[in-house]
Amino acid sequence: MAEKSSQYQFQAEVNQLLDILTHSLYTHRDIFVRELVSNAADALDKARFKSIKGEEINDSDLDLEIRIDLDKDNKTITLSDTGIGMTKEELINNIGTIARSGTSDFVKQLSQENVKDVNLIGRFGVGFYSVFMAGEKVEITTQSATPGEPTWIWISDGKGEFTIDEAETPAKRGTQIKVYLRDDAEQFADSYTIKHAIEKYSNFVSFPIKLDGEQVNTISAIWREPKSSLKKEQYTEFFKYLAKQPDDPITYLHFSADAPIQFNSLIFVPKTNLELMGFGRDEEGIHMFVKRVLVDAHSKDILPNYLRFASGVVESDELPLNISRETLQENPYMMKIKNTVVNKFLSHLQDFSKDEEAYKEFWNQHGRILKEGYNDFQHKDKLVELFRFNSSKSENGDELVSLRTYVDRMSEKQQDIYYLSGSSREAIENNPAMDLFKSKDIEVLYSFDPIDEFVLSGIVEYDKKKFVSVDQADLGHLNDIPNQDKDEEKEETKSEDLKDFDNLARRIKDILGGKVEDVRLSERLVKNPAVLIGSQGGMSAQMEKIMHLYNQDTKLSPKVMEINPKHTVIKNMLSIYKKDVADPLLNKLANNLFNSVALLDGNIQDPHEMAATIQELLEETSKLYIKE
Repeated sequence: MAEKSSQYQFQAEVNQLLDILTHSLYTHRDIFVRELVSNAADALDKARFKSIKGEEINDSDLDLEIRIDLDKDNKTITLSDTGIGMTKEELINNIGTIARSGTSDFVKQLSQENVKDVNLIGRFGVGFYSVFMAGEKVEITTQSATPGEPTWIWISDGKGEFTIDEAETPAKRGTQIKVYLRDDAEQFADSYTIKHAIEKYSNFVSFPIKLDGEQVNTISAIWREPKSSLKKEQYTEFFKYLAKQPDDPITYLHFSADAPIQFNSLIFVPKTNLELMGFGRDEEGIHMFVKRVLVDAHSKDILPNYLRFASGVVESDELPLNISRETLQENPYMMKIKNTVVNKFLSHLQDFSKDEEAYKEFWNQHGRILKEGYNDFQHKDKLVELFRFNSSKSENGDELVSLRTYVDRMSEKQQDIYYLSGSSREAIENNPAMDLFKSKDIEVLYSFDPIDEFVLSGIVEYDKKKFVSVDQADLGHLNDIPNQDKDEEKEETKSEDLKDFDNLARRIKDILGGKVEDVRLSERLVKNPAVLIGSQGGMSAQMEKIMHLYNQDTKLSPKVMEINPKHTVIKNMLSIYKKDVADPLLNKLANNLFNSVALLDGNIQDPHEMAATIQELLEETSKLYIKE
């Protein structure tokens, strides 16, 4: 660096950087306010540290604060602090050069970016230079805290040179940065613009920030305070400020961690899920702070997507102050922070779930999103304990059951966890496949949400018990479980001419053709005449329908229709069959029987045919009634 009187040349890399800043970056220009405030807060921290150590400093009675003064007429913004200040040598080293290896690579990367990421400015500790995005000239007046040091004035237009001269009149301790704004940056002389930038980035800086004499940062960083000193009202007030929601949070988690990196965290669960209300996804993510300064308002590196309903703050003083979103992803400590936060939060939800009524409110709002984490195998054990379902033993559609409760009240002879999907509780309860489970009083989890098919098959098992859809149940696993209805037990002992019923089943298969894979006698039906069953090795009925929705060209595979030889309809069909195998009424009954069970299965592919066969049967029965 060549010195000529008080005039200096910027380092080559600085010139390149300044050229990019002044000619290429026009979005997020307010970030220069964040950088200047952050530097001022850092200077105040250093002054406070010197004072605490008992070292002698200039103007020891000065209040530690940051002042911002605006002049709209002259288009200037002046930021002052009462921090540690700088000597001439520090001015040259801190402002005139970038004392960091790899700087040329950084400048090259920034210059080649198609979309300029202004956050990259902070990656190499060059945040001060962002001031030239808005300023055509910058004047720094600084007085070091070291006694005996003169006051220095640094001036530059960012075009390659800067000057440093000793001030004629000594100033108070600290640094004052006066920015002469460009014509296209006049908005930064407006108090609303600056106040918004401070609230956006620097609202929790620990020192007062006064804008034209009025303190702007009035919300305290309560996540840094001990829980014992905070009241519920303070948490509520902070949540409403942070999440911009009027309701109180359902619950919140506040904790600090020390290993492997020290950080503080405060996570809230909102009472209302706006996503469920049709507003679409908000830009989720946790507010990531470093030294009270916001570095990422929507950090997706803290909580996984299935916890996107949560809002809150994570802060660490041990990360670089100017860390960018890109750098956060690469930082080795971020994964440790994420794992700690997720584990703590899931454990907190487990504790919270002990209050069944409060947890029901949470589940109804956020359970749909939480279930998306079913394939997070790292946290699977904690997640599955949080899942809730309605079941056949619930008194109504609102009552929820956990997997732990389900397993605890299973009979000793039950091997699997059974579930069935449907559009509603009534639809599931009327599904013929439920007959055997009702008769044996086996609890069935009710699945009303299509994602449940993926969730339960994705979890695979719980407490060493597999999840099995009712329509795919292995009847051999149920034989040892006795029927609860003794009348049904007696009926099962009656002898029937099974050969005739087998012949009827084959006739029905001939009538239905390709609509079914096969027709056979059922061991699972009790009160219903027939049911459609999928193969045990394939997808459940609901899963197949979901996959069909994704690909309309894929046809649903034919199912096996089981018939109940004890049911009156089937007995009547057998009587008709014995009298005349080719009776046209048998055809109509077989098709209507299939349509009825397909309707209960939620799988009517040709409603027009169904309507026609019903109308034909109505015509036949009405004629018979009149004739009689």
